[in-house]
Amino acid sequence: MNSSESKFYPGVNGAFQRHVCVYVPAGYAGAELPVIVSADAYGMRYNLPTILDNMIYDQRLPAMAAVMIDNGGAERSLEYDTVSSKYVEFVEAEVLPRAEREANVKLSKNPDARMTLGGSSGGAVALTMAWFRPDLYHRILTYSGTFVNLRNGPEAPLGAYEYIEHLFPSSEKKPFRLWIQVSENDNGSKTPSEGRRNWVIANSRLAKVLKDKGYAYQFVYSKGAGHTQRKVIDDTLPQALEYVWLDYTPHR
Repeated sequence: MNSSESKFYPGVNGAFQRHVCVYVPAGYAGAELPVIVSADAYGMRYNLPTILDNMIYDQRLPAMAAVMIDNGGAERSLEYDTVSSKYVEFVEAEVLPRAEREANVKLSKNPDARMTLGGSSGGAVALTMAWFRPDLYHRILTYSGTFVNLRNGPEAPLGAYEYIEHLFPSSEKKPFRLWIQVSENDNGSKTPSEGRRNWVIANSRLAKVLKDKGYAYQFVYSKGAGHTQRKVIDDTLPQALEYVWLDYTPHR
């Protein structure tokens, strides 16, 4: 995708190319499919297509598609760390319709059949997509989520830390099912909590908020590991997917 054609992210410092990969399950016959939408084209680097092939074949997951979207390069933080509806509106208006056309696949509009996936700032935007459009996404999976004060503004003075400090605590429970992970040696792990730039503290506090609000969630703390560590993802992604989709019932 050429950014110059985008109404949302045309390129602050000039146009750029954004690559999007679409996974369609084997034997697809044209029915509407549940879908995973991943930031940073996350699944392509972590074998998501192979994992889905195997888990769908073993009936551990329903047949589903995945749309893996590259970030905006130098504008990655602008896209992912901004706490607003802009990125999800971009995905819905410009990415998914094109993915459906070019991959010849029908993607479900049922929020219970849609999951967001990401790591680091991609984890932040995975939550942001669902938060601002719970009519579109109910399932969220994050690794080392950047739920810290990284990119703030008038509407989110604490950046994505607002989810912990204000948004979740002060809002009615949303119909989310979440799997979140952080590592012992994650970003800012030695940083005092006062600056709200410690990923370990932020994710741990998010897990507590989710528990207090009665959300269906699973929190994984990876001892001895670092930020979005490859081995952690390889070891946990199948189980994480299984948990996030555990209560899914296909519409018949």
